Amino acid sequence: MALEIVLITGMSGSGKSVALHALEDAGYYCVDNLPPELLPAFVALEHRHHGNRVAIAMDVRSATSLHQVPQELSRLRSEGVSVQSVFLDATIDTLVRRFSETRRRHPLSHDDLQQGRKALVQIIELERELLAELREHSHVIDTSTIRASQLQSYVKSLLVTTRGQMTLVFQSFAFKRGIPMDADYVFDVRMLPNPHYEPALRDLTGLDEPVAHFLRQQPDVSLMQAHIEQFLAHWLEMLDRNHRSYVTVAVGCTGGQHRSVYLVERLADVLSSRWATLKRHRELDGR
Repeated sequence: MALEIVLITGMSGSGKSVALHALEDAGYYCVDNLPPELLPAFVALEHRHHGNRVAIAMDVRSATSLHQVPQELSRLRSEGVSVQSVFLDATIDTLVRRFSETRRRHPLSHDDLQQGRKALVQIIELERELLAELREHSHVIDTSTIRASQLQSYVKSLLVTTRGQMTLVFQSFAFKRGIPMDADYVFDVRMLPNPHYEPALRDLTGLDEPVAHFLRQQPDVSLMQAHIEQFLAHWLEMLDRNHRSYVTVAVGCTGGQHRSVYLVERLADVLSSRWATLKRHRELDGR
C-alpha cells in the first residue's frame, strides 16, 4: 500500500492543532512541528514502523528551513508517495483576536511581553510572507468564520477525494460575513431573484425543494448557472494540466442561505461527471 502523507501548515492561530486532531481521529499517525530537515528520515522511519498514513504539521517555528519543504514534497511525489498539503489561513483581524483571547505569544515574537496590536499585525504580515511559497503549493482553508467542528469536517473530507485527480471545492457563503480567503474564483449572485422575500421560503434554504423549484423557474438563475459552467469548463482543463490538486469555487449571495446554496448544489452535480467535487455551505454547516 502506498504511503500517504498529509502536511498541515498555515498561519499561527489558524487552527492547525484542530486539523491535526481530526487527522489523528481518522487514523493518521501525527507529529507536530517537525523540522523540515528531518522530513526524509522521519517519513522512512514511520513507513517502516507506523503504517501507511502520516500527518505532519510544519509552520513558521521552522522558518529558517521552510524553503526546503516544497522541493522535498516534490521528491516524495516523484517516488510514488501520495502527498496532500493543506494550508490554514485567516484574516489579520481574526488572528489578532485569537491571540488576544488566548494570551499566547506569537512564535515570531522576540520577547515575552504582551505585544500591542500594531506590533502583532506586523509579525503576522511577516509570517504570511515567510509562508507564501507553501501556501502557493497547498489547498487553502479559510478558518476565519468557521467553527472547530467545521474545520475538522473539511479536513476529513479532503482525505476521501480521488487521488491524482483535481478536486473542485464548491463553497456557498454570505457576503455580509466576508469573502472566503481560500477562494480561487468568486461569483457574486446577489443580483438574482431572492427567495428571502417570499414568506413561505424565507426560513428554508437552497437545499429545500420549494426553494429549488422557485429558483429553477427564474431565467436569470439558469443563465447565471450556464455562464459559470461555461467559464469553468474552459479554464479547469488548463488548471489540471498545470497540476493543480484543488480549485475552490465560491458562490456568494447576501445571506448564504438560498441562491448561493442552490447554485453550489447544481454546479457540483453537473461538474461531478468530469471532476471530483466537494460541497461546503459555510453559513449552513455551522448551524
